[in-house]
Amino acid sequence: MNNCNVPFVNLAAQFATLKKELTESFVTIGESGHYVGGEIINSFEYELARLAGTRFAVAVANGTDALQLSMKALNIGPGDEVVTAPNSFIATAGSIHAVGAKIRFAEVNNEYNIDPRKIEEAITEKTKAIIPVHLTGNPADMDPINAIAKKHNIFVIEDAAQAINASYKGRKVGSLGKIASFSLHPLKNFHLMGDAGFISTDDEEIYSRLKKLQNHGLKNRDEAEFWGYNSRCDALQAAIGLQKIPFFDSWTERFREIANKYHQCLATYVECPVTSPDSNPVFHNFVIQVDNRDAIMAELSLLGVETKVHYPIPLHLMHAAKGLGYQRGYFPLAERQSERILSLPIYPELTDEQVEYVIDSLIKVIEKGQ
Repeated sequence: MNNCNVPFVNLAAQFATLKKELTESFVTIGESGHYVGGEIINSFEYELARLAGTRFAVAVANGTDALQLSMKALNIGPGDEVVTAPNSFIATAGSIHAVGAKIRFAEVNNEYNIDPRKIEEAITEKTKAIIPVHLTGNPADMDPINAIAKKHNIFVIEDAAQAINASYKGRKVGSLGKIASFSLHPLKNFHLMGDAGFISTDDEEIYSRLKKLQNHGLKNRDEAEFWGYNSRCDALQAAIGLQKIPFFDSWTERFREIANKYHQCLATYVECPVTSPDSNPVFHNFVIQVDNRDAIMAELSLLGVETKVHYPIPLHLMHAAKGLGYQRGYFPLAERQSERILSLPIYPELTDEQVEYVIDSLIKVIEKGQ
């Protein structure tokens, strides 16, 4: 096959397929004069709740706010501890720190998700919640996690930023804990044209509190019930989301189709993602493991295939986490994975030719190094 350029992401390609509809949304919102709040937000939140399989959803400014507001809605703050995985994006642990709680890490498993067998080692009398991260779009093993939470009378907050439309034992991610946070950042599998996020829950009291928390704590235009935040999703972003939602199921299936192709063709050459039969992932990222990762990345780049690493430095080894007391060796599997993981391009707009080229190029590089 001739050399082919395969960028890791191509946001412009998706825009091109919906240019007419998205341009019309811009004009409609512009002419309406309603740029913040309004019926468009209500309609968008209704659709987001449907995606999460919950009664309620609250659209917010970004995925990090979604995490922080979720904890604030559950009154998590100074003096509390929250358990999460050490291999996520920094926003997960950073949000725990931002609300004033202490971060407690637990080891991951071979699916890159928090290992339920290791969670109780991190729980103390101060633990208020567990935040399992559905990393790479693959749901964490939620039944044992929920059982542990029930045993210790603590909350489960799903970090579903990378897993919109994934499911676990037939239930949508976002409906598997007390509350769930999502990101709609442009690099997520369902995204808007800028920062945004949302929170899902079945609890009406929590939903009511979130609606106030995201809007300065206001219970009406003039009176605040408590101190809150400014974290609203703009009407234009909601309009963009409403145009995209009808296409999302087909995009999700394309993610899975590409992932299946990668599995079929690459499993004898590299370590492909491990998933549970209980889960239906969405493959926000397709993360393989290889030896000599950096050299392989460089060789693929020369062939026109762009790859990334999600994520090269475990959270407990970052300078920001120095005060938590963790050292290298505390979470050996997460540390080992961070040295070997490599994310391949995967998004609905990839052509079959590009997918084949990624496969052929990786096999070529692997065989060259043997």
